[in-house]
Amino acid sequence: MKQFKYIINGNIYNVSVNQVEDTTAEVEVNGTPYKVKMDKPAKKEFVTIKRPAQAPTTTTGAPVVNRHAAETSAAALKSPLPGVILTVDCKVGDTVKRGQKLFVLEAMKMENIIPSDRDGQIVEIKVGKGDSVLEGADLVIIK
Repeated sequence: MKQFKYIINGNIYNVSVNQVEDTTAEVEVNGTPYKVKMDKPAKKEFVTIKRPAQAPTTTTGAPVVNRHAAETSAAALKSPLPGVILTVDCKVGDTVKRGQKLFVLEAMKMENIIPSDRDGQIVEIKVGKGDSVLEGADLVIIK
């Protein structure tokens, strides 16, 4: 049901269109029902339903699964907070596993273990024992 408000010659008309079939419309004007004949059939509104495309399958019917290639580019491990490096527990060329302890960082009189965030090899160490670092500073490059 659609509702409209018209002002004609200063008079207000509240019009509700209840139903439209071919050339006949059932409407209410200020609460009074009317059947209105039209010269042309009303335009029908078409709603296009977009369905998602079917997932690709193999010849056996199993879904195709694309796996992303492992990250191979070198990336820096960054300091999570400002502090002072107490120990460096790795050296250039070391192979490290995700979660392996690389540094101990003192921040606000607490010792924080900084682990590796990925598997890889140490390419470059950017800090040394006793260095002060800011939050977000590069500590080590892992490839």
